[in-house]
Amino acid sequence: MMETVSTNRAFGGVQGVYRHASAVCAIDMTFSVYVPPHAPGAELPVVWYLSGLTCTHANVTEKGEYRRLCAELGLIFVAPDTSPRGDGVADDPEGAYDFGLGAGFYVDATQQPFATHYHMWSYVTEELPALVAAEFPADMARQSIMGHSMGGHGALTIGLTFPDRFKSVSAFAPIVAPSQVPWGQKALSGYLGDDRTAWRRHDAVALIEDGARIADLLVDQGEADPFLAEQLRPDLLDAACRAAGIPLTLRLQPGYDHSYYTISTFMEDHLRWHSARL
Repeated sequence: MMETVSTNRAFGGVQGVYRHASAVCAIDMTFSVYVPPHAPGAELPVVWYLSGLTCTHANVTEKGEYRRLCAELGLIFVAPDTSPRGDGVADDPEGAYDFGLGAGFYVDATQQPFATHYHMWSYVTEELPALVAAEFPADMARQSIMGHSMGGHGALTIGLTFPDRFKSVSAFAPIVAPSQVPWGQKALSGYLGDDRTAWRRHDAVALIEDGARIADLLVDQGEADPFLAEQLRPDLLDAACRAAGIPLTLRLQPGYDHSYYTISTFMEDHLRWHSARL
């Protein structure tokens, strides 16, 4: 059962925030959906947006500046949360921002206490798409996926895992090789344990090395991003795509950082990229 938290008119469409009881996360989950103006009975393509560390659905909903373009292009825009939340949901014992609440990393945790609720992979790839298909005028044969930072990691790994489902994939400042950087090593070991072979299906560079393929890929990365050298490493994705023959449009943007000022600046380019492939 889906509960409507709020709706607002925007560019002729409806921006909604919704809540439902998630079976896979065993807690209520909140997400946002923008439905553009459309003819009665029409089914519209869907763009999934996965957010980064510390974020909820609200960050892109309030700062992403996507609605005008989605209205123009006829795209449904879906923004899930980044982790389960609520009473009894485990968090980092030291309250760190890069693990636990707000940092689900789009995996299904196997390590306790996180295995009880942290099933963001199944939530984003199975449960929420079924709900969107049932409740909104969505053409699930036409889907694309994008994300920022940790959400860029999620978009890449999900897109590479389900290339027949997602017609296009893009990312802003993604964590491309979590097995090789501190954010990813902390999250993958904490959620999945120390067996690094289990990490590979949640690492975009490793997935490409292991044979995963997509038609092409768009990535925007700010050159003034403070996380660029240590955590994001787009050079590793570039090398993997070159070796695999995957066309990668990697745009290094001078002066841009890791914030939603950057995302909102290049959001139009990404939505037009997806629309052309949907």
